[in-house]
Order: sequence, then C-alpha cells, then structure tokens
Amino acid sequence: MAFKFENLQVWQKALDLTEEIDMLTKGSFPKEEMFVLTSQIKRAADSVVLNIAEGCTGQTNPVFKTFLSYSLRSAVEVVSCLFIAKKRKIIKEDDFQKLYNEYQSLCKMISSLKNSL
Repeated sequence: MAFKFENLQVWQKALDLTEEIDMLTKGSFPKEEMFVLTSQIKRAADSVVLNIAEGCTGQTNPVFKTFLSYSLRSAVEVVSCLFIAKKRKIIKEDDFQKLYNEYQSLCKMISSLKNSL
C-alpha cells in the first residue's frame, strides 16, 4: 500500500460505509431528493474518508487530530441525515438501524484514534 492511511482500519471502515451510503441512496432515495438530502448524505460520508486520509498525510499529531475531528463531525452529519431519511420514510427501519450502528462504531474508532495521538 502506497499511502499510510490505507493501512488504517478506521479509513477502511469509512470507505466501506461511504459505499453503503451510495448504494442506499441509489436504491431508496427519490429523485426529488437528488440535490438535497441525497447530495448531503453522500458528501458527508465521503468527507469522513477524505478527512482521515488528508490528516494522515505525514502531518503532525495535532493536525491529524484536527482532521479526525472534522471526520467525526461528518460522521455525525451522516447519522443526522439518516434520521431525516427515516422521518421522511425514505429508508426502512432496518436500513436505518444497520447504518446507525455502523456509524456509531466508526465514531468510536475515530475518537479512539484521536485520543491515542
């Protein structure tokens, strides 16, 4: 693996989850949400992955911690979008619960990494 972030489990999990969010939006979200909630949740999910990678690029630990904070905020944004999608009856309860649990786990991983630096 060429880049340090590729070895981070937290980055790998975030990458897998952004793919799950993409598949969910393609399968469940209505066309009228394309430029609203669909765009927002996809950008937030991508932001988690991107901030972990960007912060891990040989920066100092304090800089990496800052990027992990951005990543954590984006993960919480995804969760909020999931709540909106559930409230609007765009996604099913089981899809919501699965992704909610996955993002809860991811947030714990990001926080643990941040605290270890």
